[in-house]
Amino acid sequence: MKVEQIYTGCLAQGAYYIVSENEAAIIDPLREIKPYLDRLEKDGVTLKYIFETHFHADFVSGHLDLSKKTGASIVYGPTAQPQFETIVAEDDQIFEIGNIKIKALHTPGHTMESTTYLLIDENGLETAIFTGDTLFLGDVGRPDLAQKAGSVTQEDLAGILYDSLQSKIMPLDDSITVYPAHGAGSACGKNMQKETVDILGNQKRTNYALNQPDKESFIREVLDGLTAPPKYFGMNVAMNKGGYESFDTIMDKGLTPISVEDFEAYAEETGALILDTRGAADFHKGFVPNSINIGLKGDFAPWVGTLIVDVKHPILLISQNGTEEEAITRLSRVGFDNVLGYLNGGFDAWKNAGKETDEVKRISPAEFAEEFKEDSKVIDVRKLTEYSAEHIDNAYNKPLDTISDWVTSIDDSEHFFLHCAGGYRSMIAASILNSHGIRNFTEIDGGFNGIKKTEKLPTSDFVCQSKTI
Repeated sequence: MKVEQIYTGCLAQGAYYIVSENEAAIIDPLREIKPYLDRLEKDGVTLKYIFETHFHADFVSGHLDLSKKTGASIVYGPTAQPQFETIVAEDDQIFEIGNIKIKALHTPGHTMESTTYLLIDENGLETAIFTGDTLFLGDVGRPDLAQKAGSVTQEDLAGILYDSLQSKIMPLDDSITVYPAHGAGSACGKNMQKETVDILGNQKRTNYALNQPDKESFIREVLDGLTAPPKYFGMNVAMNKGGYESFDTIMDKGLTPISVEDFEAYAEETGALILDTRGAADFHKGFVPNSINIGLKGDFAPWVGTLIVDVKHPILLISQNGTEEEAITRLSRVGFDNVLGYLNGGFDAWKNAGKETDEVKRISPAEFAEEFKEDSKVIDVRKLTEYSAEHIDNAYNKPLDTISDWVTSIDDSEHFFLHCAGGYRSMIAASILNSHGIRNFTEIDGGFNGIKKTEKLPTSDFVCQSKTI
């Protein structure tokens, strides 16, 4: 038997590849399926089942393409109602792969169809659980995504999740390995540990959600501090439940090179968003006017989903040469399938053609320390928890994920400094501000991490972030 966790850092997501004898199963696959097909071919095994722990909200699963390419059956848990052929498992139903078994444990709460899959090895021993978003390391899945107006509240779902954990997970042996669907950085939980694998006994000891004295306490603690989920989540659920275009089709369409001469016309005719995926260090020196910068070398897909929201919105890409395929792949993971093509030759081709360009003023933390005055206006786009932990005195906290709410209130007549933790998010914010005609600001390279090292600027007292969640 072989169990492999296939972890994707950008989404903080874990898929699982399981082999026994000449058969295999995959749990919660990502949109692009080539890595799984390559493994199946290398191992010379047949994919028998594709197990889905629930209808994912933060990414589009590869279940449909994978089933079409391999003939494997898709399995969801009880109460699931997908709009395609699938096996809807019964609670405690057993599935055989080679000489091992996988048992479906219905664990509703995060969503009503949420299911944990229990792995039983060749010797009949219960050895691992694939918990999806039911149980994370250090946390549990947020119970606010499957609310239904007038019928099911987040308090109801939290109570259902408590019952699932107490009746299905807590009675299992402490030695069982826990394989969650997400790790730290995912928007599906609020307090996840950096590790991606653990044993259940350790989670019973250290996971705050598993150590509440009663259901009421559990509901209160799990709901405390939850921020609103990204707005694209509902669209991803609809795609996972109802179906989507083939990944191959999306890639073929997106990998269309567009000449400099046509690019500008395409943008005007289609209303497409111009998405520049270069790093901040390159973007600030020059970019196509009104383009939005979300760099590939960062949490690219989640920020695209959070800020663009509408998965059907047309997109025109500007990328570093050779990274177009990666950009389209990562966009597709969160359902942004309407990539019309990319600027052939990238920004350099645009610049060399004599087209209009724009730039963002960027300075180092040392330069900021020299320019900073007591009455300087500073906007910090980090999360509230980061800001609460430590910040520049009198800085305004305006988190990037809420920029659509505050961008129109910015007074462009008053200069301000802009920063995040390291420069990734502040350059995204800078590009959005620029596209709204707001230019009277200076962005700080290296962000607050660099600012602290100057030791020349007044900051609040540090507070451990775990206490601010």
